[in-house]
Amino acid sequence: MTATTHSQTNALLDYPAPRATGCPFDPAPALLDKLVHDRLIRVRLSDGTTPWLVTRFDDQRSLLADRRVSADVTRPGYPVPGHGDRGDSMISFILMDDPEHNRLRRMVTAPFTVRRMKQMRPTVQRIVDDQIDLLLAGPNPADLVEGFALPVPSLVICELLGVPYEDHAFFQQNSNQIVRVSSDPSVPRSALARLFGYLDDLVGRMLDDPGDGVLSGLAERVKAGDLTRAEAAQTGVLLLVAGHETTANMIALSTLALFEHPDQLAIVRGSDDPTLINSAVEELLRYLSITQLGRRRVAAEDIEFAGRVIKAGEGIIFPNEIANRDPDAFAEPDRLDLTRDARTHLAFGFGAHQCLGQPLARLELEVALTALNRRIPTLRPAVPLDKINFKHDNEVYGVYELPVTW
Repeated sequence: MTATTHSQTNALLDYPAPRATGCPFDPAPALLDKLVHDRLIRVRLSDGTTPWLVTRFDDQRSLLADRRVSADVTRPGYPVPGHGDRGDSMISFILMDDPEHNRLRRMVTAPFTVRRMKQMRPTVQRIVDDQIDLLLAGPNPADLVEGFALPVPSLVICELLGVPYEDHAFFQQNSNQIVRVSSDPSVPRSALARLFGYLDDLVGRMLDDPGDGVLSGLAERVKAGDLTRAEAAQTGVLLLVAGHETTANMIALSTLALFEHPDQLAIVRGSDDPTLINSAVEELLRYLSITQLGRRRVAAEDIEFAGRVIKAGEGIIFPNEIANRDPDAFAEPDRLDLTRDARTHLAFGFGAHQCLGQPLARLELEVALTALNRRIPTLRPAVPLDKINFKHDNEVYGVYELPVTW
């Protein structure tokens, strides 16, 4: 592909751009068009600011790993309106640069290693099987989101963190408000404040009465002077929200995508090869790319790139959903192919801020999709695709309900 001259100063693309009606699994056509014609363009956000948007796979990897590209949400020019005024105690380490980012991140790295995930597999399998039992014992048709996709990751992250599952309705409601795109910025801010207060209270209790799980470990770090109580609470908020919101949407959306691609669904139902299941999960992560508002950054200094200069203080957006459809990175990128080697996808980002919880997400998707389609081989949608309500108004793409029958 060749880049065109950037001359659209008077016709900027509004971002985010809408998906095409009838093509719910594909990125916005306007973005795919930019992928073909432009490496680096200006886009217009709802607040009138005009950050840069990086379209291509190799370019996104290059800039996401560039130390001149900052994740610090408090820097002027960061392209997320309203996020910079949440208060220091509300800003997670994913919105910081090193050394603070690394200092806080390493406090919670151990529970998410591949080795730890192998130890957790029986627990995840039990949770998945229990939810399938409940699903089968309930009404038919059923909502797969409410009956399976949401409770599985909620139960897993509660067990991992040591958060009481009986409070799941509270944190699910508030985390949904955090990721929903709202014209009123007070809505996500208030939800974030409620979750912060909840986690701060849990950390406080664990200072006196330690338990099991990541949150208790963070409380021990507070007692040792390695973390402040606020840092422990905001880390807990991040892990709690990210630990169930993204995976729940991936389970439901992956199931729907497989329904719409029966040849690929047959691969999942007919194979007991772990390598093939791993491959299927990676391809679904690439194909669906559910973080749909792009990763946000800001230039810490001038950067010459693609024949232009991104000036210090200018925002940069990395829409991974179109990078993962780059034909220079993936042959026939618009085709769902579960046998493809898609491990290099950018669904979890790239560089120092790559998603900490990706081993857990992979484990949950492998177990959930395998068990669901093996134990209920007749599972199918209960309504046509055009009756499904998709989350176009969320930072995390998915479906609000998925009626299924068997």
